Amino acid sequence: MPYVNNKALYYQQFLRRENGTRHHKYDEELHMYNMIRDGNMDAVAVSKNLFLSELSGHLSDTPLKNFKYLFIASITLTTRFSIEGGMDEEDAYTASDLYIQRVDSCQDVDSIIQLYEDMISFFTSQMSEIHKRPLYSKPILTCMDYIYYHLHEKLSIETLAAKVNLNPNYLSGLFKKETEMTISQYITDRRMQAAKNMLLYSDTPTADIASILAFNSQSHFIQVFKKSFGMTPKKYRERFFESAFKRSGLSERYH
Repeated sequence: MPYVNNKALYYQQFLRRENGTRHHKYDEELHMYNMIRDGNMDAVAVSKNLFLSELSGHLSDTPLKNFKYLFIASITLTTRFSIEGGMDEEDAYTASDLYIQRVDSCQDVDSIIQLYEDMISFFTSQMSEIHKRPLYSKPILTCMDYIYYHLHEKLSIETLAAKVNLNPNYLSGLFKKETEMTISQYITDRRMQAAKNMLLYSDTPTADIASILAFNSQSHFIQVFKKSFGMTPKKYRERFFESAFKRSGLSERYH
């Protein structure tokens, strides 16, 4: 016999009628998630009110667990509405994973509420920025997506053209027209952004970064990086850690 059946549903509905309670109406929640998808920052206040409302739902007798479950239910829908609105799938799912990992470690309700507000603000602001970006045609978006996931491989215009069933020369012209960059420039830019993040947030050696991003040699990677950012990868990493050290206030302790 299934755990949830008509008898259980009718009984819960009877209790809610007797207690004068209900869940949020579907239209209320749909309106909130549409605000997030549209990048409307008013969604932060609206969603927080709904989240803290007694109508959010009773998922556990333990308040802490109840709010964690509500958080996970909300971020699941927020993630999907954001993807529907144009957010990169991998970015959205990765952000969702990070927030869920964080809420799992929360020890009190207040910290969950703060994290919830942060989560809604993050996704809504991301959507706001996305709506400010220029719109690209489907072939160009497909190429961008392919480049993002294949930075570790040798990429060519011919490969990309085959992916979108277009003539290489036509694709090159279309890409330049829509992005104001050549395909080669765009690939280099994406690789440089990836390299910058690896230098800032990992201890991966420069030689390994060059190899991971499919550069012919470490010297070529250093040359391209210096042209893009005005300094070598080593200097860039050193400057970041020096700045972080100063921001932490640790430098003052050693003087």
